[in-house]
Amino acid sequence: MKNLRLKSARAAKDLSQEQLAALCNVSRQTISAIEKGDYNPTINLCIAICKALDKTLDELFWE
Repeated sequence: MKNLRLKSARAAKDLSQEQLAALCNVSRQTISAIEKGDYNPTINLCIAICKALDKTLDELFWE
């Protein structure tokens, strides 16, 4: 399932996939795959993304 909440939060911060990836020490392709629903990130990566976007795990990853 696509993660539109992640994509929306990233856009709200005016960050590109590349910029968010750099903040989280992953590749742009990883961020793209998470947004497309093709990759299930580790909890550590979820936390890093949440910190970078000032969001909670519930806001971005849990239904």
